[in-house]
Amino acid sequence: MADNIPLHPVRSLQKRHEYYQGRHSRYQVEDESLSLDEMPLMMSEEGFENDESDYHTLPRARVTQKKRGLGWFVLGGWKLLCTSCCDWLTNICRRRQQLKARTVWLGHPEKCEEKYPRNAIKNQKYNLFTFVPGVLYQQFKFFLNLYFLVVSCSQFVPSLKIGYLYTYWAPLGFVMAVTMTREALDEFHRYQRDEEMNSQFYSKLTIRGKVQVKSSDIQVGDLIIVEKNQRIPADMIFLRTSEKNGSCFIRTDQLDGETDWKLRIAVCCTQRLPALGDLFTISAHVHAQKPHMDIHTFEGTFTREDSDPSIHESLGAENTLWASTVVASGTVIGVVIYTGKETRSVMNTSNPKNKVGLLDLELNRLTKALFFALVVLSVVMVALQGFVGPWYRYLFRFILLFSYIIPISLRVNLDMGKAAYGWMIMRDDNIPGTVVRTSTIPEELGRLVYLLTDKTGTLTQNEMVFKRLHLGTVSYGTDTMDEIQNHIIGSYAQGNSSHSHTTGSNSSTTPSSKSTLSAPKVRKSVHSRIHEAVKAIALCHNVTPVYEARGETEYAEADQDFSDENRTYQASSPDEVALVQWTQSVGLTLVSRDLSSMQLKTPGGQILPFIILQVFPFTSESKIMGIIVRDDSSGEIAFYMKGADVAMSSIVQYNDWLEEECGNMAREGLRTLVVAKKSLTEEQYQDFENRYNQAKLSVHDRTLKVAAVVESLQREMELLCLTGVEDQLQADVRPTLEMLRNAGIKIWMLTGDKLETATCIAKSSHLVSRNQDVHIFRPVTNRGEAHLELNAFRRKHDCTLVISGDSLEVCLKYYEHEFVELACQCPAVVCCRCSPTQKAQIVKLLQQHTGKRTCAIGDGGNDVSMIQAADCGIGIVGKEGKQASLAADFSITQFKHIGRLLMVHGRNSYKRSAALGQFVIHRGLIISTMQAIFSSVFYFASVPLYQGFLMVGYATIYTMFPVFSLVLDQDVKPETAILYPELYKDLTKVCRSRIILQDIPYLGSNKHIPRWYFNIWSIGAV
Repeated sequence: MADNIPLHPVRSLQKRHEYYQGRHSRYQVEDESLSLDEMPLMMSEEGFENDESDYHTLPRARVTQKKRGLGWFVLGGWKLLCTSCCDWLTNICRRRQQLKARTVWLGHPEKCEEKYPRNAIKNQKYNLFTFVPGVLYQQFKFFLNLYFLVVSCSQFVPSLKIGYLYTYWAPLGFVMAVTMTREALDEFHRYQRDEEMNSQFYSKLTIRGKVQVKSSDIQVGDLIIVEKNQRIPADMIFLRTSEKNGSCFIRTDQLDGETDWKLRIAVCCTQRLPALGDLFTISAHVHAQKPHMDIHTFEGTFTREDSDPSIHESLGAENTLWASTVVASGTVIGVVIYTGKETRSVMNTSNPKNKVGLLDLELNRLTKALFFALVVLSVVMVALQGFVGPWYRYLFRFILLFSYIIPISLRVNLDMGKAAYGWMIMRDDNIPGTVVRTSTIPEELGRLVYLLTDKTGTLTQNEMVFKRLHLGTVSYGTDTMDEIQNHIIGSYAQGNSSHSHTTGSNSSTTPSSKSTLSAPKVRKSVHSRIHEAVKAIALCHNVTPVYEARGETEYAEADQDFSDENRTYQASSPDEVALVQWTQSVGLTLVSRDLSSMQLKTPGGQILPFIILQVFPFTSESKIMGIIVRDDSSGEIAFYMKGADVAMSSIVQYNDWLEEECGNMAREGLRTLVVAKKSLTEEQYQDFENRYNQAKLSVHDRTLKVAAVVESLQREMELLCLTGVEDQLQADVRPTLEMLRNAGIKIWMLTGDKLETATCIAKSSHLVSRNQDVHIFRPVTNRGEAHLELNAFRRKHDCTLVISGDSLEVCLKYYEHEFVELACQCPAVVCCRCSPTQKAQIVKLLQQHTGKRTCAIGDGGNDVSMIQAADCGIGIVGKEGKQASLAADFSITQFKHIGRLLMVHGRNSYKRSAALGQFVIHRGLIISTMQAIFSSVFYFASVPLYQGFLMVGYATIYTMFPVFSLVLDQDVKPETAILYPELYKDLTKVCRSRIILQDIPYLGSNKHIPRWYFNIWSIGAV
């Protein structure tokens, strides 16, 4: 791919830091005299070991430093300087407090050494004092409005006065009043939403008992009680829970986009306290690191000083409860450590920006060109007059007389047109529930080139369904699951029959198929293989069954209701829940689990107890999960494992079908897991346990030593089965993505989920077409690895790129321009393990490097930064709440609605506004031409042709309806625009200036616009 694109590395290591800290633009390269640490285009790993003198010289970066002069200042440099000065003054007036580590005493906020920010949510752009200056600045930074402000102010000078003051100030005041009213309403709605969140009540634990406090009144050091399904108001350390096992599950979908439930563990010292009030009888504090953005890491220490000796517990991410997450089980109690803007959720959210449409920017540039023509025309009139008398005064009067070349009604007509477009979008019955929250950029929907979408909840429903079980020689699908159920029923019926004949035997409570375990080399029957596979799936997981409390029986073990209707499953992955629910459907049900045991129920109602000896959780590095259990009735010890095929293929015994079947399931869009087993003797397990405990006590290289001990068990394991789980897609996702692709829109999927999951969804949703290859960018940690991997990526042609967030960060650090240029040539890009901040950074990179219009769509709180950074943000009202919908410019209810929103409404809005802007400018040219002829006839006198309200009326009321009728223009029917999305693609290819300055006859001959409108308009011109 793109073999002609060289890789240009950054400067030497000693200058790299200064380069990234000091540059103003990503495109600028410093002076030619600076030496580059240049590297060859293609280089082997051995070549990377050589000295810098061996490197071949590459062409320099194509972008040189911009020279700043008068031309730079006139063409936009003044705006950059003003913005820099405003930012500098803002930072001076609002100095950020330096973030520091802190010591928080339990239940004693008054002991805090420093003052921490309020725990208030604020999404407002302005306050009471900055509203008027802020809105005026946003309006008058455009040349069009600034020009009319200067012209209106000139009428206070008697020698420059042309007409009545209201002829200039009335239109300008009307535009400003409409703009400020709209902004005030938007600000009021934001204030209402913030107040609703800040006014939520929580239970605060004090010495006198529980008191209710508002979310905004919570302070660092408070002990807060959070009930089930309640939002966590601030970052806290998990102290106690109502669950007996000392753990709980939380939902983090509003923080990282993953709807997988995360397990959190309470601090052991506080969980063991007899009563809740004992939290105030102990002297304890938490030492927390300074606030930062990483939601996956935390370092802290819990210390209890009133015991002898003092108790110290290390705290990690598993002991934290981050703000904006939701408690999924039990009632939790935590001590607040971070509030307000220091919480992880706020630090990962960018501030909203004022979005301006590309059409408005183009009209602003066109206005500058018209102003230049106006000045030239005025100079010609004064020159023909002979520069007699106070010619400079006559020059300014001519500029005022010809000011209607730049009509102020242009903004009025465009704003009214945008309001009409928004009304049409919300009244469209084909996309019900669509809301236009930003009415100033509907034309952006017709100019999009890049669509950046979330995965979970946007493309998928996040509902996992078990689809396939493959045993090597036989495969079972959804239509043959009843055969598996019959095998399981028969297997445990034989076990029960054996038990009835041999009463008192410990081994009789297990199915007869267990006799085959002692002879693994003997080929097992399908009956026994199905039993072993289902049993392994039912045991190898981190799923916990939860039963809803019923009256006083919440903690009564004997009265616990184990019925299927009262049982729900909690897990850190929806895949595991789908697998356990499937085993329940075929007859083997998980009925209880704690940290040391679990119980399964057979189809006959028999309870099978198992003791959990060890659990090896899933990690993104290992891609496998394992568990060692002991059958409590037979004493058999088994080591079960499941994981991705790339990791499990080297662990299981030799076979000739695993790789082929994994590929077949992946092509169907299924998420595959390989399940394996290894039987252990008591001696083998005791030896492993001793070595494992020693490795966990190591001070140096603990992680590597533990992994080495576990790896000693992962050899020659028996392959049991291959499972396939499908993540249900949203309705009509595949045809919608196909429509957008045919419209010339490139789609990037940004998700916080795992790489394997993201790849499967990209294939199942047809984001990756069947004839395209997928290039998975290998993990890179330094510049050398990034260079080699980019060289490998360059050789690929027409393939979809899949890259993780960590590797992306390394590539952007050293090869930002080259990576973006290569990625933009891919038909699709998938970025996994992306933080909310990284999503926004990717959007900004595309805007800066391509100059194209971007659109971001998502449904969770982790998508807000991306939505606000994009030129056009679309939020989906879904299961993850309305946070993304409220922060977006447009809100829809289903992903498939984006097709009609772009192909029909976006395309029409853009074409109509372009035609409307052209006609308004043409109307101003007519009256200015008449003024020029009038002045020429009367010896170039600077006298107005029309007086008073006649000029204002001509530019507004008299000719408004014929011109404004263009908002009803329609060149093709909506059905045709959807059927042929190439019409949208052709629109984005048209030159920008041709859209604005297209020929008048085309619009005048449009059959959808009544001819009598143009007749009235022509009469008005005469």
